[in-house]
Amino acid sequence: MNMELVRLVNEGVDRPVIETDRFVLRAPRHSDTGLLSLYAGDERVARNARSIPHPLPPGATEAFIRRALDPKAEKLAWVLDGSASGLSEVLGVISLKPMDREQSEVSFWVAPSFWGTGIATAALGAIVAANPLGAKSLVAEIFQDNQASARVLTRNGFEYLGDAETYCVSRGAQVPTWTYLRKLG
Repeated sequence: MNMELVRLVNEGVDRPVIETDRFVLRAPRHSDTGLLSLYAGDERVARNARSIPHPLPPGATEAFIRRALDPKAEKLAWVLDGSASGLSEVLGVISLKPMDREQSEVSFWVAPSFWGTGIATAALGAIVAANPLGAKSLVAEIFQDNQASARVLTRNGFEYLGDAETYCVSRGAQVPTWTYLRKLG
């Protein structure tokens, strides 16, 4: 795997571009708006994410991209871009949010047409290997009815910590979660 720091032309954001065999993880671009809206607007994606509303309101994707490209952003987001391998330019999104005690929270989603292809497992594996924020550990929280994401986490060495619950915007309710931890380094 190769990781290179790239300054995105006309975006003004320094972000590591992380290469895998099938796709690259790169900063979102304004040109991603259509595919991000299409995929994030899918109810199946929104139901498995804490903060994606459904239906996706006008301007939500543009706001996500603006936040992601803000040099002072609290969270770093990468688009899974498979265009060099003949796949879609947008396969999904993975993000890291720095926390205290040198931890980062990882979250991800993949477009439904790419479910079951190993894309999420490979993206998370690339983030774990690159560790772009230099975290000592990664935490992840997934909904208990999302068995596929639980498998993605455990395949990447995450260990179950316990149960909790969190609010899901698209469901308009508190949803039971599982919390996982991966120690790094």
